[in-house]
Amino acid sequence: MKKLMFVTFAFALLASAVSLAQDAATPPNTTTSAQASPDTKAAKPPKTVSGCLQKGDQPGEITLTAADGKIYDLRSDTVKFDEHVGHQVTVTGTVTHEMKAEGKKDGQMQNASGKDQIRNLSVTDVKMVSETCTK
Repeated sequence: MKKLMFVTFAFALLASAVSLAQDAATPPNTTTSAQASPDTKAAKPPKTVSGCLQKGDQPGEITLTAADGKIYDLRSDTVKFDEHVGHQVTVTGTVTHEMKAEGKKDGQMQNASGKDQIRNLSVTDVKMVSETCTK
């Protein structure tokens, strides 16, 4: 009976020593790669689109109708669109949001067909291709 108690005590002591050794081997302030980097989305690559630049229905709204029929709502804090309204242009920017034309609030773009989608494009550059839009 004494041997069994001694073996059990020795095993418990050995298990505790191993557990403490593992804790000592791990630095207290380590982080895993999942903890170190927050969950961020990859940056979207810039998109270049050519089409006809037009004023929208709302004040200050500018749209670009691409050759494939896609419609882009253009936004920019740095690019001036007014001088290119009615022109064929090429814009570069980042697509920030897509929605169905008929789902757009406040009655905007209700005459667009159901298959068209409105895309918001944050524009960083605009280049004029032609002074007139091609039909």
